[in-house]
Formats: sequence, structure tokens, C-alpha cells
Amino acid sequence: MNAKLTEHHLPDERHLAEALAQDIAQRLATAVSERGSALLAVSGGKSPVALFQALAAQPLLATAWPHITVLLVDERCVPPTHADSNARLVHEHLLQGLAAAARWVPLVNGELGHLTAAQASMDVQRLRLAAEARLAPLPWPLDVAVLGMGLDAHTASFFPGAPGLGEALATQARCAWVLPDPVLNKAQHARITLSLSTLLAARHLCLPLSGSAKHAVYAQARQAATAELPISLLLCQTHTPVAVWLSP
Repeated sequence: MNAKLTEHHLPDERHLAEALAQDIAQRLATAVSERGSALLAVSGGKSPVALFQALAAQPLLATAWPHITVLLVDERCVPPTHADSNARLVHEHLLQGLAAAARWVPLVNGELGHLTAAQASMDVQRLRLAAEARLAPLPWPLDVAVLGMGLDAHTASFFPGAPGLGEALATQARCAWVLPDPVLNKAQHARITLSLSTLLAARHLCLPLSGSAKHAVYAQARQAATAELPISLLLCQTHTPVAVWLSP
């Protein structure tokens, strides 16, 4: 078990979003004060809208946003206007108001052009190299990475058994590609994801979880590190602080 793992228990999702947003804002403001910039990676999916909105409204970051770079932990290989784009989610709910002054660095950008999802799946190495080039000049390591977790224990795009998973877990590159199976992993689209090594180099990891089903997966995953439960590789390590934020 990670001796640096801490748990925060909140009464509901609204309180969780507000408390976590305050915690993230404090860490980013401190980074800007101490180092002149901050690097934040966030996750997409269905859960983070309330957190994004609470973070965008944090008064502590009112003057800090121009010094903060925002990127995704992982992204689907779809155009940024696509309904499944995590970038679209971030722009609609986080990069609003004063937060719009933050620097945005996409994992998947205009190089997609008019590729279909099937074509993107065949060209993921080119997409990964383009993402790697955009990530290279950023002020690493990440100050904060906001993780997510699926009921299959995937985090980022570390889908159990998916092609590309082994490389994403082993590489020292900033990012990797993964091809989740629509049936096995219940996930559409090829993915570009930050690598395990990039996430483990972060100054702070946080994982918000709501609902008894996810709590049960978390309880299992924190017992031992295994690629069959990819979130466990971040929970059961002793290098990087991990804060798990829980609500019913």
C-alpha cells in the first residue's frame, strides 16, 4: 500500500467538487508563486463537470490562470468538436471566465483533420508523435493530475488487456497510444494518454470517486499493484502522493 495515500470523505458530490477544487487551486497557486508557472492535467468522462466549474470559479486563481497550463490525462482520437472529445468538455466547463486565460495544450489536435475514428485507430503512432512534440516544452513535472477511474479499474487510458497498454505502462515517453476494445473495454475510439511514468512523476495525484460501485473497485485495487486493475499501479506505489476523494 502507498504510505503517501490519503483519503478525504465528503457527504456528497457537490461538497467533494468544492473541496477538491479548493485543494487544487491552493496547489496551483503555490506552484505559480514558487516557480512562476503551474502544470495541470485533468481527466474527461462523465464525472468532472462539477469539479471543472468549481475550479474555474476559484478566487485564489483569479490572477494565476495566465501562468497555468492545462492538458488532458488522456484523449479520444476524435476532432475537438466531436461529442466524445474530452477537449470539448474542458473548454465548455473549465476554460471559462478568468480560467479562459490559461494555456491549453491538446493531446489530439488539428492533425486529425477529417480522419474517421477507424482511420485514427490505424494512425495512432503519428498522433502520438505529434502529441509528444507539443508536450516536450512544457514545465514538467505535472503539479497536479486529476485522475478518473472506470468500473473496470482503468485510469487515464490504461484499459485492461488493450493493445498498447504494455507500452503505456513501460515507456519513459510523455505519452502513448492505446486501442481499447469496444466490447471488452466498453470504450470507443483510439486514445492518446499520458504514460504511467509521466503520471508517477507528478508532484500530486488526486482521484475523486463517488458511488458504492466505484468505492468497491477502489477497495480492491488498493490491495496490490496489478496491470489487471490499472488504477492500482498508481494507488500501490510509494513515490508519488495520491489523495483519494470519496463521496457516497
